[in-house]
Order: sequence, then structure tokens, then C-alpha cells
Amino acid sequence: MSEHEDITGMLAAWQAGDRTALDRLLPRVYSELRRLAGRAMAGEGSGHLLQTTALLHEAYERLIDADVDLENRRHFFALAARMMRRVLVDHARAKRSEKRGGGARHEALDTLIAIEGESPLTVLELDDALQKLAEQDARLAEAVELIYFGGLSYEEAAAELGVSRTALFEDLTFAKAWLRRAMSA
Repeated sequence: MSEHEDITGMLAAWQAGDRTALDRLLPRVYSELRRLAGRAMAGEGSGHLLQTTALLHEAYERLIDADVDLENRRHFFALAARMMRRVLVDHARAKRSEKRGGGARHEALDTLIAIEGESPLTVLELDDALQKLAEQDARLAEAVELIYFGGLSYEEAAAELGVSRTALFEDLTFAKAWLRRAMSA
């Protein structure tokens, strides 16, 4: 049995009510979750109060409390990446609400720098733009999440979305251009 099948099996057992499967799952996925959290935190700046480990643990807690049917390993990591994004967005919103004026830019995210070398953008701006994109085309928004937040390979993301690698590449090209326009407006 491959590592992927083993993780998928533990996810299925956990969702079927086997709490020990969750205990066996965490050590198998921890390093990958830590990598995702590190990637999400890389552009957050040195003064950020939330640390990589705290992000990982808060996202993991949200993930295990979520009422979601996890289909496989890829789906688990994609959902974990989405939970990390939600934690960062919630943290940024709380920080913004503490400040007077609330419109200040903060929390640069490296994943958008990677999108096209644009200037750093905030978690809140990214979240708003991705929500707008999802309203127009949910698959495009999910492709961005899977690749840039989930850290999935093109092959894994294409399989998760049920499209070819070429179609995924075209989706990402369009999504990046759309996000760039939306965020510069």
C-alpha cells in the first residue's frame, strides 16, 4: 500500500468514527502540513504575531472539527490549505478591527508575489479577490487555492479538479490575470 493510499485509508477510517485513525494520521501528515503553514507564513513579515506552528495547529483543529467528507489525501491537503488561509484572514480581520481607520495594508503574502512578481498583497485583499473570482468561476478559484495555497503539484491539482494538466495551466493563467486586475482596481 502506498503512502497516499494509507493516508486516504486513515481519513476514511477517521470519518467512519475511528478516533484512533486520527491519532495515526497526524504523524503521517504533520511534516506536509508544516510545509504548507511555512509557505503561508513566509510572506507574513517578521512582526506577525501568529507563528507557523500556531497556524498549523489552529488550521488542523478547524479541519478536524469541519463537517466535511474528505475524499482522499489531495482533498485533505487542499482543505488544510484553505483552513490556513481562513486562519490568516481571520487574524488579519481581527488585527484590522483593532486599528483605527481599518483600511491599512498589512500581512503581505508570498504566494501572490509568486503569481506574477507583483507587489505584495494583503491576505484580506487576496481573500476578497478569490471570493469574487469564485462567484464567477469556482473552478478557477479552487485551482489557485490548490496550487498556491495547497502546494499541490499540477498533476495532483488537475486530478482533484478533474481536468487535464493543460486545462489547469490555462485556468491558472486566466485566474492570475483576473486576480491581478481585480486587486489593482
